Amino acid sequence: MNTSAPETLVVDHFAAVQRSLRIAFVTETYPPEVNGVAMTVARIVEGLHRRNHDVQLIRPRQDTLDLAERSPRFHEVLMRGLPIPRYPNLRMGVPSKRALVQLWSVHRPDVVHIATEGALGWSALHAAIHLKLPVSSDFRTNFHAYSRHYGIGWLYKPIMAYLRKFHNRAHSTMVPTEALRLELEAGGFKQLSVVSRGVDIQQFTPLRRSQSLRAQWGLAPGDLALIHVGRIAPEKNLATLMAAYDAILRTQPSARLIMVGSGPEQAALQARYPAVIFAGQRSGEDLGAHYASADLFLFPSLTETFGNVTTEAMASGLALVAFDYAAAAQLIRSGENGVLVAMDDQAAFVSASLAAAGDASARQQMGRLACQTASALDWASIVARFEAVLDTVIQRAEPVQYCALAAAHPTVS
Repeated sequence: MNTSAPETLVVDHFAAVQRSLRIAFVTETYPPEVNGVAMTVARIVEGLHRRNHDVQLIRPRQDTLDLAERSPRFHEVLMRGLPIPRYPNLRMGVPSKRALVQLWSVHRPDVVHIATEGALGWSALHAAIHLKLPVSSDFRTNFHAYSRHYGIGWLYKPIMAYLRKFHNRAHSTMVPTEALRLELEAGGFKQLSVVSRGVDIQQFTPLRRSQSLRAQWGLAPGDLALIHVGRIAPEKNLATLMAAYDAILRTQPSARLIMVGSGPEQAALQARYPAVIFAGQRSGEDLGAHYASADLFLFPSLTETFGNVTTEAMASGLALVAFDYAAAAQLIRSGENGVLVAMDDQAAFVSASLAAAGDASARQQMGRLACQTASALDWASIVARFEAVLDTVIQRAEPVQYCALAAAHPTVS
């Protein structure tokens, strides 16, 4: 008989293993395309992959852009795409419901997330509904606001009706700000969740300021560099930008405006403003250097759902002047880490820009505080919030899926 003392049991408390999801992520834009939606989508996809989720990325084929070697980390499904009028470097999806039903019947995801509301997104929505898959969506681009800048303002109501119908069929729609959530909710949109945007503070930092780049712009020490980053297109309210630039030139003739990006308005602006520096598309550390080497960021757009350039400029240590909405309204304390003016008040925007341009000390202090604000916008926390919404969507859909299964197989209990 063993009379020795019983062994002491040691119990470790292990945290529950994070559930790995199969996520079908549908988007009509993705790098190497250059725009805010493509950048944000890539950050989310990369973040989900790092959190051990199996991501199936579905997007239009980008022709010559896709000749470059692609990352093997994701299961990419390249669909047929068409060029977008006036934007030859961008592609849009085409109706693909049948192909997606076939794909997801074989490789069934836990959840479908739709980042864009075009033809590919619409096909993905209906394929997911057909297969009774949980589905979430993003409200990322103000198509309804763009319509007035292209002479088709009469389409505002039908576009909004389409977007409302689209998003209300999803189990949840993610929006980047609380203000946009309230606006859409008042317009009949349902099941909205706020998921903000982050910024890469390694790419966008004051440390990338380059005196040699400023010299290339023709600036002497002490000269003022204004910068605008974004599409050179009507929806960016460029008339207000140029009005501010004209006002600043009258007091500071040596000031330079640097416009980073491209678009259908570029040729007309180049002809009218030959002294403006059109830097074209920039990316990576080069883009970071362009931000950090400027002195004041002017952002007159009125059609953003968020405005990633706001956080990029802030992280780069720039004071900025913007209208009181979207990311600027959420992050800027006017007069402290930037300047906000009332919506669509061009005179106020010009006046604020002129004041900021003329006060280097205040501008530099706002830039320092802006950088501190941006340092808290960590992409990891944004992806975690995104993941939490997906979990909620799956849980919300599970009772419906179980009922459908039970109806099809009455012996299931």
